[in-house]
Amino acid sequence: MAITVNIYYSGVNGNAKKFAEEMLASGIVSDIRAEDGNMGYEYFLPMDDRETVLLIDRWRDQHAIDVHHSSPMMAKIAELREKYGLHMKVERYVSDHAIPAADKAFIKE
Repeated sequence: MAITVNIYYSGVNGNAKKFAEEMLASGIVSDIRAEDGNMGYEYFLPMDDRETVLLIDRWRDQHAIDVHHSSPMMAKIAELREKYGLHMKVERYVSDHAIPAADKAFIKE
């Protein structure tokens, strides 16, 4: 059962985007993507909010998230969040891996 965590990082003066850029440039993102159980780690910029960055973080299961959260990497992430003065809103979704037939009619692959 895959778990997707959406984290909205918000700040001022473009700090959320600077945070994401530093996460990428520092290699932290690459290290997270290489962790056992990570299925995706991508940043997105909302079109109507220039002070927010959306992270979509996907994991195989809760155990993989727990291992990630207990890693030294979390201290680095927290340090960068503080550096850029960011606030977070978090949403969590558990995948059922099923797309109903009625929904498939709206998906173009």
